[in-house]
Amino acid sequence: MTGETTMQHLPNAGSGGIVTAMAERIVANKAYLSEIDGKIGDGDHGVNMAKGFGMAAERLAGKDASLGQAFAALSEVLMGEIGGSMGPLYGMMFTEFSDAIEGKDAIDPQTFGAMLRAGLEGVQSIGSAKLGDKTMLDAFIPASEAFDATIESGASFADALAAMESAAETGRDSTIDLVAKIGRAARLGERSRGVLDAGATSCALILKTLGEGAASRLTDG
Repeated sequence: MTGETTMQHLPNAGSGGIVTAMAERIVANKAYLSEIDGKIGDGDHGVNMAKGFGMAAERLAGKDASLGQAFAALSEVLMGEIGGSMGPLYGMMFTEFSDAIEGKDAIDPQTFGAMLRAGLEGVQSIGSAKLGDKTMLDAFIPASEAFDATIESGASFADALAAMESAAETGRDSTIDLVAKIGRAARLGERSRGVLDAGATSCALILKTLGEGAASRLTDG
C-alpha cells in the first residue's frame, strides 16, 4: 500500500538469547546485588537471582529458543527453584511476559507494551507494594509507562526501548531516598533510607538487558 510506513518489530523466533544475556548480567552482578540487599535485607538477593537465572541459562544452552519459550523456561525455574519473595515475583513477571507473546511471530511495539503491562500486573497481583514503597515496582512501573508514552508520542520502537531503560534506571535510583514499606526492610523504618533497593536494582538490570537485546534484533516489516 502506498504511503504505508514500515513498522519495526522484534522477531519472537530465535530471540531467546535475550534471556541468556539477562542471566549473564545478573550473574555478573551477583555480589553487588547481595551487598545492596545485605544493608537492609537478608543479603541473599544476588545469590538467589544468580542461581535462578543461571539455571535457566543452562536449560536454554544449545537451544534456539524463541523469546516466549525462554521467558517460560526462566519463569519455571524462578517459580520452582528459588526461595524468598523474589522468585515468585519475577516468576510471575516472566510467566505473563511469555503468555503475552505466545503465538506471535512478530512482536510489534503495541504487543511489547502490552507484555510489559501484563508482567507488571502479574507482580502486583501477588504483592501489596505500590510505587514509592522501595521495591522493584519503583523501577518497573516508570519503565512500562515510559515505553507506552514514547510509542504514543509517535516515536520509534527503538526510542521507546531506550526510554524504558532510562526510566527503569531513574526509578532504581529514586529508591535511595525512599523508606521501605514492604518486606524485611520495612522493619528498619527510617534506617532503610539512603540505600538502593535490591529488587529495583535487579529489575533495572533485567529491563536494560531486555531493551538492549530487543533493540539489536529489531527488523522492519
